[in-house]
Amino acid sequence: MIERGVQKGLTQGRAEYILRILTARGVQVSEAARQRIPTCTDLATLDRWFDHSLNATTLSEVLDGLAR
Repeated sequence: MIERGVQKGLTQGRAEYILRILTARGVQVSEAARQRIPTCTDLATLDRWFDHSLNATTLSEVLDGLAR
């Protein structure tokens, strides 16, 4: 039970940071993505999106893994 709560906290935090980074970088984030990112429960996917968000110029670079 505690482990599940920790996992949920990690995923929620990671999703929040992804959206904050994208907004700060001026990347347009669709409403669909604003709903998709926070509902992702796979930490590995969120970590990948987070890493890509640091250099991405478009949302597809983040979600499709195309960031350089």
